[in-house]
Amino acid sequence: MPRANSQQRQSLRNETFDNLHKRVIAGEVQPGEWLRQEDIASSLGVSMTPVREALDMLVASGLAERIPYRGVRVIELSHEEMLDAYGLRFLLEPLGAARASEAASPREVKELKRLFVGMSKLVRLEDMSRLRELSRQFHVQVMTMSGSPLLTRLYEIVSAKFPDWMLYEAMFRHPEALTESLRVEQEQHRAMVNAIVAREAQAAAQAAREHILSLGKDLEIYLGISHERIQQVEKQVLIK
Repeated sequence: MPRANSQQRQSLRNETFDNLHKRVIAGEVQPGEWLRQEDIASSLGVSMTPVREALDMLVASGLAERIPYRGVRVIELSHEEMLDAYGLRFLLEPLGAARASEAASPREVKELKRLFVGMSKLVRLEDMSRLRELSRQFHVQVMTMSGSPLLTRLYEIVSAKFPDWMLYEAMFRHPEALTESLRVEQEQHRAMVNAIVAREAQAAAQAAREHILSLGKDLEIYLGISHERIQQVEKQVLIK
C-alpha cells in the first residue's frame, strides 16, 4: 500500500509539473509572474505537496526561480543575461561535442539517438513543452558524453540562463514559422549525432557551432535582441 501511495504521489507531481511547464511554454504564464501554490492547487484540484514538488522541478528545469521569503516566479532574463549565456554556449558546446565524438560509449550514443528520434516526432504546437525538455536532455547528454563532469556542470549553469523556453513560446505567437524552425533544428541535431557517431571531432564541433549561430538568429527575430549586439558576442567568442 505505501508503494502505491508513493507512485500516486509521484504521478500527481509529474502531472502538475507538466501542466505548469506547458503553460509557461505556451505563454499563458509570463516572465516574472508569481506561481502561487494555493492558486495552483485549487485550480488543479490537488494538494499542496505535489504542487510544491512540481515547483521545485520547474526551478530545476530553469523556467522558474525561488525568491527567499516570497515564493516562486517564472524566470525573467535581461538581454545581457541572454547574451552572456549565448556566448558561453558558443564556447562550451563545440568543445563538448568534439570531446563526445572521441569519448562516448556505445550506450551513451544509443541514448543520444533515442533522444533525437523522440524529438523528431514532436512537430505540433502542443508538443513544444515536451520538445523543449527533450532538447535540453539532448544537449546535456552530448556534454555528459564528453567525459568531463565539470564541463557538463558548467553547461547546465549556463543553459539555465539561456531563454530556449522563450524561443519555443515564440512559436505559439508565430505558428507560420513552426514547420521551418523545427526542420532546421532537426537537421542541426542530426548533424551533431552523425558527426559524434562517426567519431569526427571537427565536424561535431562545427555542427554544434552552427546550431548555436541559428539560435542567435532566433534571439534577434523572436526576442528583439539587436543584430549588432549578437554579432559583437559572436566576434568575441570566434576570435582565433
